[in-house]
Amino acid sequence: MDLLQALDGSSGRERGVTASLRPVAGSPLQVLDLLRPWVRDGGDPLVVRTSGSTGAPKDVVLSHRAVLASARASLDRLGGAGGWLSAMPVTGVGGLQVLVRSVLADLEPVFADDHHDLASSVGAMVGSRRYASLVPTQLHRLLRDDAAKPLARLDAVLVGGASVPSDLMAAARKAGVTVVRTYGMSETCGGCVYDGVPLDGVRMRLDERGQVQIAGDVLFDGYVDADRTAAVLHDGWFSTADLGDIDGDGRLRITGRADEVVLSGGVNVSLPAVTQALRDINEVGDAVALGVPDAEWGSRVVAFVVPTDAVCLDALRLDVLRDEVESAGLPRTWAPREVVLLDVLPLLPGGKVDRQLLIERVTRAR
Repeated sequence: MDLLQALDGSSGRERGVTASLRPVAGSPLQVLDLLRPWVRDGGDPLVVRTSGSTGAPKDVVLSHRAVLASARASLDRLGGAGGWLSAMPVTGVGGLQVLVRSVLADLEPVFADDHHDLASSVGAMVGSRRYASLVPTQLHRLLRDDAAKPLARLDAVLVGGASVPSDLMAAARKAGVTVVRTYGMSETCGGCVYDGVPLDGVRMRLDERGQVQIAGDVLFDGYVDADRTAAVLHDGWFSTADLGDIDGDGRLRITGRADEVVLSGGVNVSLPAVTQALRDINEVGDAVALGVPDAEWGSRVVAFVVPTDAVCLDALRLDVLRDEVESAGLPRTWAPREVVLLDVLPLLPGGKVDRQLLIERVTRAR
């Protein structure tokens, strides 16, 4: 199974693209060649272009100091340097950090799309310790296809870039995979909180609304667009778009996004809660609830649903889904007002659902 194809159908080679670190572009080998002297000797900041999963992409400026602080803190938490499996696009911060950690370890990464299957990829890895970094979609599909067994031979598999459902964690543990859930973003040089605990040198807090804020050596310098920087970076603290809570042991739990609560008909609707209720329905293979601009409702809650098979479509009628969401304990006013059936949810290269594409699809249809 080609892990890069599991995300977006690409080979990851990006033929015809000029290799660069500002913004990061090029094939994995080209980017690795550019990173080697940069990691060793320093240089101008990198620029990573975000996926734009909820809006226009942003150009994130990452200093040499911040990138290496993140990479070293990650390796310290994991137990030391080792060999890495590169299975995500290197133009994103998650895939990029795999290469940086490999350079620090002086070990060649193994590129998943250079091998026939996951077993041969893992077999080609070197080092006394071995790691991989995946997004939940990749892990889900490997487990679904009964192809995740080679991952059990690794010391740790970092999984981040999106929420990791509890049933996915349970399935991974059953398969013997040591999963480390990571939380972070391009602005924090990748994952900066592992299994709810900040990496060394990283500080976190919640503001009065429960919005997560991050500080420390891993923070970005800002965006190329200075106006965007001023909106989220204050006194050394970066305001994320995520909501969360911190338990008595100091562990962070993400509860949603600040922009995932929409006003629909005068009622605040938590889209993550509706999404989870939809995913818990037996006839639903995958789903996401989104707020689509609407003249009557302000935001109309739309359920984008992937059926488990073709024989369960009657169970996915709008009236049935609305009843199911209410029976899950959510207010009737939160229930979807429209359902769109899909063969698969469209994903961005980093593994996140392409929300903008889905919203635009519904908007154009009207």
